[in-house]
Amino acid sequence: MAAGSTARWTRRGISGISAPTIPTPPRPEPLPDDPVRARRRKREGGRMTLSAVLIANRGEIAIRIARAAADLGLRSGAVYSEDDAASLHTRMADEAHPLSGSGPAAYLDIGQIVKTASDGGYDAVHPGYGFLSERAEFAEACAETGLCFIGPEARHLRLFGDKAEARKAARAAGVPVLGGIDRAVTLEEAQAFFASLGPGGAMMIKALAGGGGRGARAVFEAGEIGAAFARCRSEAEAAFGCGDVYVEAFIPRARHIEVQVLGDRTGHAVHLGERECSVQRRYQKIVEAAPAPGLNPELRRDMAEAAVRLARSVGYLSLGTFEFLVDASERTEGTAFAFIEANARLQVEHTVTEAVTGVDLVETQFRLVGGATLAELGLDDPAAARPRGHAVQARINMETVAEDGSVRPEAGLIEAYEAPSGPGVRVDGFGYAGYRTSTAFDSLLAKAVCHAPSPAFADAAARTRRALAEFRIEGVRTNIPFLMNVLAHEDFAAGRTHTRWVEENAAALAVPPEGLRPRFAAGAAEANGGDGFAGARVDTTDPLALFDHDRAVKAAQAGRDRPEPPEPDGLAGVASPIQGTIVALLVAEGDTVLSGQPVAVVEAMKMEHEVRP
Repeated sequence: MAAGSTARWTRRGISGISAPTIPTPPRPEPLPDDPVRARRRKREGGRMTLSAVLIANRGEIAIRIARAAADLGLRSGAVYSEDDAASLHTRMADEAHPLSGSGPAAYLDIGQIVKTASDGGYDAVHPGYGFLSERAEFAEACAETGLCFIGPEARHLRLFGDKAEARKAARAAGVPVLGGIDRAVTLEEAQAFFASLGPGGAMMIKALAGGGGRGARAVFEAGEIGAAFARCRSEAEAAFGCGDVYVEAFIPRARHIEVQVLGDRTGHAVHLGERECSVQRRYQKIVEAAPAPGLNPELRRDMAEAAVRLARSVGYLSLGTFEFLVDASERTEGTAFAFIEANARLQVEHTVTEAVTGVDLVETQFRLVGGATLAELGLDDPAAARPRGHAVQARINMETVAEDGSVRPEAGLIEAYEAPSGPGVRVDGFGYAGYRTSTAFDSLLAKAVCHAPSPAFADAAARTRRALAEFRIEGVRTNIPFLMNVLAHEDFAAGRTHTRWVEENAAALAVPPEGLRPRFAAGAAEANGGDGFAGARVDTTDPLALFDHDRAVKAAQAGRDRPEPPEPDGLAGVASPIQGTIVALLVAEGDTVLSGQPVAVVEAMKMEHEVRP
């Protein structure tokens, strides 16, 4: 980037005027039938002009990106698999393009997506999160075709996409990391590492090529290693196309804190504060907050500085999230921290940072990749990272959580979908009445993001709980009751949660909260028990409540009245608690099966679940 250059934004997109430079011989104009050369020409001089972006994703994040593109005057295009044509994101973009294939595989087809972008006259591709967002080969394929990849450079995707290499980079930058093995390991090496931890030790087995909780398991006993290792490899292969895993020490009571980092093409990097991400189930975040409540001020500063130091050491470009674990045990008083990974992409929970800083992070992605500097965007000022109040995001997933902490994915026809509103309430989602969901994709349906300008974190938590109570989703069960219990818990308001907090409190969190009106529950008949009539409560102020209740009761009765098929003599059926695809059978014909023994593995919502009798 030339010193003193300025960025100019027009309705046509991103453009810029560089400072005077030594003249260079004029380049010949590209031929009219050479769109690749034309797109490359628009990126000369460190600046680029964009006019159209293809969004290589689906659901709520595709809608979020389409809205940002519209704000910037960019034409947007959506893609959809053969079984995803009804998804709302196809209507929110200016154009929609079908992909061959069904399920996640269609969204992971690099060649098909790049060809769609090139043939459609797009000059940029935004990957969103998940799918291809952290695949270096996707960014390289875009560059080879003259497409601008809205995200980090391929070298950064490759570096941080390999979690072991990311640990090495952190060490080189003087950032603390957990004990572990910085490469892919075999089962025998994982067993040896666990043994080296000594009595009472625990370890994490984690996918080398991705995150999001997939391909991750905690191991507390030596006898658990084999099964956990196999499940992690299988999930990682399905989610990221690479089954390699690595191991690191596990902190039993840890807070998961992440720092939002931004870098420009000059090598400069800054942070926009941190997020609290400790409320997780199966190592997947479900509630996030910004800033992290009750965090030691020195620790907050040290983690932010460590994240920026690591980003600058590699010349990081675009948005990135640098994640840390804080030892929350009494012996450390919450002051020890260690780097665990960096996500070189837009995060699901970017919303809470936007709420407390006022910075549109998706728009900022476009600007940074377009060549703008942090100084030009006003983001090199420390005041930009100073939070204004508190924000909480609750992920509304199509799932239920049992008292033992196990998760049951749900799917079906959404009969009613009414999002909450009011001051400080934002909902990013893609549900609508009449939409039939699928277990082939992630369970996330919507995100309720609530901001309170007050210095009290409890105010943001209370506003989020109120918003969830107003959210009406019928036909498909969700985790809204569970989320409301999390937000009402005194540990959450006090910042005393940790990564195993949900697991330790699952029994209490799974109980339906008081004050949740039946009309906002997905299954009124099931919530009231019995046949759906005796003792049922109906909102007398709502003239349609009786009809809604009757419809729910009849649907529940129809399912209960369906006769079970007879079982052959001497055999007992094992019912899967979820809809999904059987990916492994753990027993063979003639085996003796004990109660509680895993007999099969079912994949649903990109996660694998054991089926036990």
